[in-house]
Amino acid sequence: MAELILVAASGLAREVLASVRASGTFEVAGYLDDDPALAGGQLDGIPVLGRISDATAYPGAMFVLCAGKGKTREKIATALAKLGIGSVRYASVVDLAAFVSAGSTVGAGSILLANVVLTADVRLGSHVVAMPNVTFTHDNHVDDFATLTAGVSLGGGVGIGRCAYVGMNASVREGCAIGAGATVGMGSAVLQDVPDDECWVGVPAHRMPGGDRPHEKTSRNGKH
Repeated sequence: MAELILVAASGLAREVLASVRASGTFEVAGYLDDDPALAGGQLDGIPVLGRISDATAYPGAMFVLCAGKGKTREKIATALAKLGIGSVRYASVVDLAAFVSAGSTVGAGSILLANVVLTADVRLGSHVVAMPNVTFTHDNHVDDFATLTAGVSLGGGVGIGRCAYVGMNASVREGCAIGAGATVGMGSAVLQDVPDDECWVGVPAHRMPGGDRPHEKTSRNGKH
């Protein structure tokens, strides 16, 4: 059984751990995390093995990036690439209760939790996170490091940009595009394109006053 290391000891990492334990697809060796308060400790019975830069000490292991924010996952991936850890070292985690159609593709390092559905010709990039009950319908295209939180529903032909964040129970009308780095607030109904790096909220969704992308709610070190 392949050895898996979870990078960033976050809430998302605990969800990934639960999924992997249920499926038995990997043997989780531990976490890597730069928070000094976690050094030498355990989370859900799994040890914190060291800092993220210690990944080179595990040449036979696969990795999955478990930071909740797409831009944080992108930063970690860049740092690991400088250490010689590329796409072939990333495992995709697909929960047993997820459905991926035969014509759909899932990029390296992506995470699909319980009851995620990819219906037809869905393309997910690398390090995409889809939390429970996300629905991707026909011809959706999701770029690297995007995050879709619980209950998100995308109409056909929707595009989601790199590092975009779509909040819980939001829905996106068919044919619309969410720009790179954009945020869609939870419960929003998106009926038109959302430009890069903007935050849209509401029903129907509109640009949030001030237009700046808010900081996603995080705990210490930017982890959910």
